[in-house]
Amino acid sequence: MDSAEYERKIAFRFAAFDQDGNGFIDRADFNAAAARLLTEFGTTARCDKGQALYSGAEAFWQGMAGIADVDGDQRVSRAEFVGGAVKRLRDSPERFAEIARPFLRAALAVAAQDNDGAAAVPAVERALRVLGASPDAAAFAAQSLDADRDGRIAEADAVAAFSAYFTVIEPDA
Repeated sequence: MDSAEYERKIAFRFAAFDQDGNGFIDRADFNAAAARLLTEFGTTARCDKGQALYSGAEAFWQGMAGIADVDGDQRVSRAEFVGGAVKRLRDSPERFAEIARPFLRAALAVAAQDNDGAAAVPAVERALRVLGASPDAAAFAAQSLDADRDGRIAEADAVAAFSAYFTVIEPDA
């Protein structure tokens, strides 16, 4: 893969976190993602699921800041993300999975119709669109996450796929 292609892929991944498009990843981006998910699924911030989602968003932000906020300004610039975070994430995908897990667990719970920890494929597709994925990308990703083809997406599958997407940057086939 040439450096231009690598940069494009990294920029796309950065933009997925930079929810407000201000050129930085910060706590507000994680809180905004949580708020949009709660609104989409008609869940209040004060209920158990809402509190878990905000707690998961905060844990995710703290983990991301710990990995990537090199200058300690409580935000991650694109340069910090490209220059340091991607390498650290690639070198330790399991660490990234663990910092993302509380948010992903809570997001699945918000999207789920019941409380079994898994969400239906269409609900995950909705969640992905709310978080900024295009309709086609959201549909493809949600279908891909249903590893056992039972129509539901479990936490383990979501965490593994999320971690792989952000830590493995491979050349196009």
